[in-house]
Amino acid sequence: MEIEALYQKFKACKNVSTDTRKLTYGSMYFALKGENFNGNKFVTEAFNKGAKYCVIDEASASINDNCLLVEDVLTSLQELAKHHRNQFDFPIIGLTGSNGKTTTKELIYSVLSTTYNVKATKGNLNNHIGVPLTLLDFTVDLDFGIVEMGANHQKEIAFLSSISQPDYALITNFGKAHLEGFGGIEGVIKGKSELYDYVKANNKTAFINTEDNKQIEQISSYNKIVTFGSKPENDSIIDFVNADPFVKVSFNNTEIQSHLIGTYNFSNISVAIAFGNHFKVSTENIKKGIENYKPKNNRSEIIEKGSTKIILDAYNANPTSMLSALKNLIQLSADNKFLFLGDMFELGAEANIEHQAIVDFVEENFEDNIHLVGENFFDCKTKTETKKFKSFKDLKSILESLDIENSTVLIKGSRGMALERILDHI
Repeated sequence: MEIEALYQKFKACKNVSTDTRKLTYGSMYFALKGENFNGNKFVTEAFNKGAKYCVIDEASASINDNCLLVEDVLTSLQELAKHHRNQFDFPIIGLTGSNGKTTTKELIYSVLSTTYNVKATKGNLNNHIGVPLTLLDFTVDLDFGIVEMGANHQKEIAFLSSISQPDYALITNFGKAHLEGFGGIEGVIKGKSELYDYVKANNKTAFINTEDNKQIEQISSYNKIVTFGSKPENDSIIDFVNADPFVKVSFNNTEIQSHLIGTYNFSNISVAIAFGNHFKVSTENIKKGIENYKPKNNRSEIIEKGSTKIILDAYNANPTSMLSALKNLIQLSADNKFLFLGDMFELGAEANIEHQAIVDFVEENFEDNIHLVGENFFDCKTKTETKKFKSFKDLKSILESLDIENSTVLIKGSRGMALERILDHI
């Protein structure tokens, strides 16, 4: 089926869906395939739940005239999203980075939506399926669209950029994430910079944090940039005030108190302020947008249990974000501190080195109450007072015996470790 014909069918639908369990009435269902599933097998269920059309790539799955046969469902989803994007007159903001993508995206949305009609990536729908779904959720009456892009290998950001075609681009940082797929930190820099490569090639605009030397190196020859940071020559001048525990910044003679912990969130907040300032959002509304945003979904959440303050940062972890969280904990004014650190995934050949580096840092800066969870941490060399647990099950056996009253607790690990389970036992 030609993409324009498919697009006309799409416009007659209320939304798109790739999962019959979440499908709503009037949807266009895309029968995606994966290693362990085949969406073509759920066409009947999709129609029973109210799908208007089903896009399939197996002729045997067709059960009526509203089954739309294409060569490849995933490719058609991506091409449809790109075609839809080409109908937009409003600008698209694209962002990627090793750490802080989702928080930064939510902050930009919170600031811009005080003044404009804005839609952004929902949750972390930021891959080769999520980005098309995000774009297909955008309507032509918007003022801005914000698209988060994630990647774990070379050329992925380039591909997602070709679909979303951002007018403005931002890379949060270059960190030690997905080292296995990117092939080391230099591979990370090259892969993430594909977003800046796109905007340069298409004469679009890059937002640059001038506090980040690695970013400055990437855009030395760009002619369309917007700068932000504490330096007086920046387009947006933003100063760090403090973070104990929540980050406070100063912009345009106005102090802004966030609900985000950690000095590492200063740059994420600065991004949102820079976008707001560039697009003429008032200082009052920028302040409102930042101060109204509260983290959720295990991302730098502050949870209080009696006299205990818990920093729950268990959505994801890599060496860069882990070290940032630990440095933040060091500077917090708390007499008793507990650490629960889970394995960091997708580090490939660097896994042993990076986990040992975290252990060395922890043991140098924290005297006790250190709890390391997961096979990678379990294999590390540690001092005798450092407690190691090969699995969460092993850790669970001692949790309820810990005296954590009047303490500050950091819980951080990769998503697969699911360390938020600790909350049920302390």
